[in-house]
Amino acid sequence: MKIRHPETWPETAADAIAIQEQLKSLVVTGDRLEAVRYVAGVDVGFLDNYTISQAGVAVLSFPDLQLQETAIARRPTTFPYLPGFLSFREVPVILDALEKLTMIPNLMICDGQGIAHPKRFGLACHLGIAIDVPTIGAAKSRLIGTHQELPPEKGSWRPLKDRGETIGAVVRSRTNVRPLYVSPGHRISLESAIDYTLQCTPKYRLPETTRWADRLASNRV
Repeated sequence: MKIRHPETWPETAADAIAIQEQLKSLVVTGDRLEAVRYVAGVDVGFLDNYTISQAGVAVLSFPDLQLQETAIARRPTTFPYLPGFLSFREVPVILDALEKLTMIPNLMICDGQGIAHPKRFGLACHLGIAIDVPTIGAAKSRLIGTHQELPPEKGSWRPLKDRGETIGAVVRSRTNVRPLYVSPGHRISLESAIDYTLQCTPKYRLPETTRWADRLASNRV
């Protein structure tokens, strides 16, 4: 996996906005992915009163979703918690964890936003550009956008829209359970992002990739 590390990471919102504006034109929201044999999940937890960031990465076989490899990395937390700037807080340590993998996943599912973001450049977009691997944002909560009422059955979805633009989908991953907010990160279409997210969510609300990554990031493995 070829990882693009910046020379420095921003420490202020103004600097972060400049990077978002610079990189968002590189995001591809069409299908440019190989046959998916391995899918990975990433998540970040925090230690020592949020002063240390810990990333967990889990690689699963696809479509049977069997755990194949994991990695954990830690580094000091350098960016504050600000809505819309999650990638600058979490991507640095995620890249550290990805560098430890021996397997290269064909697809990444992130616990965060893709283009369903005010700048159309959420965590999944930022990560996808940095590693040039197809990425999906499958967030537990909505950052922006509006949608029509969602039926209660698993597999139902409705477009998530902002200023007349479809930026993602609200997806019911389990019947009568709160939905996920799915959007393309990089090198994948919205339709494929929905399909792969549902295939990775056979039983619970969250994709198996996210469930494994969360356990790793929070020391519950």
